[in-house]
Amino acid sequence: MLQSSSLLLWLAATLLPALPIAAQNVPPEATPFKMTGNIYLPKKLPATPERVASLKAPPGFVISQYATGLDMPRMLAVAPGGDVYVSNRVKGTVTLLRDANRDGKAEVVQQVAQKPHLHGLALKDGKLYMAAIRELYVADVKADGTLGELKTLYTDLPDAGQHANRTLRFGPDGQLYLSVGSTCNACDEDNPENATLLRIKTDGSGRTVYARGLRNTIGFDWHPGTGQLFGMDHGIDWLGDEDQMEELNQLKENAHYGWPSIIADGKPYPANKPKSGDSYAQFDAKCVRPALLYKAHSAPLALTFNRVQLFPPAYENDAFVTMHGSWNRAQPAGYKIVRVHFNDRGQPERFEDFVTGWLVEGDKAEFGRPCALVQAPDGSLLVSDDDNGVIYRISYNAPRQAPVPVQKAKVKTKG
Repeated sequence: MLQSSSLLLWLAATLLPALPIAAQNVPPEATPFKMTGNIYLPKKLPATPERVASLKAPPGFVISQYATGLDMPRMLAVAPGGDVYVSNRVKGTVTLLRDANRDGKAEVVQQVAQKPHLHGLALKDGKLYMAAIRELYVADVKADGTLGELKTLYTDLPDAGQHANRTLRFGPDGQLYLSVGSTCNACDEDNPENATLLRIKTDGSGRTVYARGLRNTIGFDWHPGTGQLFGMDHGIDWLGDEDQMEELNQLKENAHYGWPSIIADGKPYPANKPKSGDSYAQFDAKCVRPALLYKAHSAPLALTFNRVQLFPPAYENDAFVTMHGSWNRAQPAGYKIVRVHFNDRGQPERFEDFVTGWLVEGDKAEFGRPCALVQAPDGSLLVSDDDNGVIYRISYNAPRQAPVPVQKAKVKTKG
């Protein structure tokens, strides 16, 4: 839900798009800027078998429905044995899904936890960690996949505001990382833990800010080869259909990523002069710019690297990102899964479409909004759709090749 200040900006941008909006903290030499934008949500359609069959992926990839009829499946976590846990942020539930007969579909669907606003999930050493808005819980995973008593580790995470959806992930260092979005579209935060990535002690004894200046980095993961951390950050709204672009950042300890003063590839945001007293250029020089940019308002929600050798060798160490889909641009963007191609040095080079087709009827309708994305032990990708209650499974079957004729060896004879 939007805060009152954000709601006023939204109303101003929507009802009076042609008028410049006065901004606090604008330096005297700055020129007035306009807040502008559009609101457009494609019509929602059911995920029928015919529509699912129309989804497009590269040759050899197979898309099926792992689970259907779920209630707003949001974040996912997969146990080493294949059990899947899915959260519902509205009801605050965690549900166990199990493919008992290994046919690629979940037969077991069982609620195993409930607390207000549960969202982020992470598994480690037989324990499931669950993040709400201000709370962090942990529970033992029992042999049957159900959970023991939820123990409270923290009750003082930052307030929510506009971005309440905390996400969790364990890093190669064995430590737990938690993303805390900003309370607003663009503002100077009072709490230094807002608009950050936190590193959390799992005994409840404290936490530190790992990186800051991140508006809302829901999806993040570590490159399997280099160990470098990458995350997708959401751009500022109401700067038009093409701004601010979404950012793929290499997240470094103690680094600042510019929000809200510097956006995208070094552009100053006039409404928020750097609090440090630096000029925009001075502040930009202290910040880390994005590694890549993606179409504005696509709403990236998950980032996962390919770690299991099920996919072709060309996909080794590449990442996959879910683009949940825009609601605030005239022509919809997102509603797809993209691949981030990394080079041999472990650096991202480009985005490519991976799974498309959820937008239909000339982009006027949709039957899915990709959300969480995790890699199962068998190498397949599991993707939640919190709009239509589906979890998709993306696997790979090598295309059959025409048999190569066997040539008979020539035998030399004495002549």
